[in-house]
Amino acid sequence: MKLVLGVTGATGAVAASLLMEKSPWPVILVASEWGHEVYERECGSFSDLAAKAEAVYADTDLAAAISSGSVPTVGMVILPCTTNTLGKISGGMADTLITRAAHCHLKERRKLILCVRETPWTTIDCENAARVSSSGGVVMPLSPPFYMSDGKGSNEISLRDVMAYYVDRVISILGGPIDRTWESIS
Repeated sequence: MKLVLGVTGATGAVAASLLMEKSPWPVILVASEWGHEVYERECGSFSDLAAKAEAVYADTDLAAAISSGSVPTVGMVILPCTTNTLGKISGGMADTLITRAAHCHLKERRKLILCVRETPWTTIDCENAARVSSSGGVVMPLSPPFYMSDGKGSNEISLRDVMAYYVDRVISILGGPIDRTWESIS
């Protein structure tokens, strides 16, 4: 089984890179035009991220295998996810490979996790999140579990550490193994 990772144009691209590194499953990568742009602004060469994937598809490639519900996956994560992408998925729009693959995951009742990065939210964003959630998706704002720092001071924790804690939570929701849990640090 493979994991589908969609990268859209919200900030927080370091978390997408960490998911690629930590995923126990091979990853199929799709990035929107702005996802690609933001990744390069925040993390460096997109080709470095793409090199970690088993397959990479253009967001315009609606003929890619993952645009069909007949292709099984362990799930799909959109990380980071813009509120624009959240709104499209909520409205049933499937005009890009990312939104089409998300639609397939919802209709096939497979795990779909939207890691929404933007803040604050409008009432429209809240309603869109509720709609996706009621359709079986998991809306998981990019809000790291700070408690996982296990007593380290704020000067001892890097952004990468905090995002790694968050990525571990994503992997656990997909059913994958993680190194640290609340039980292991308490």
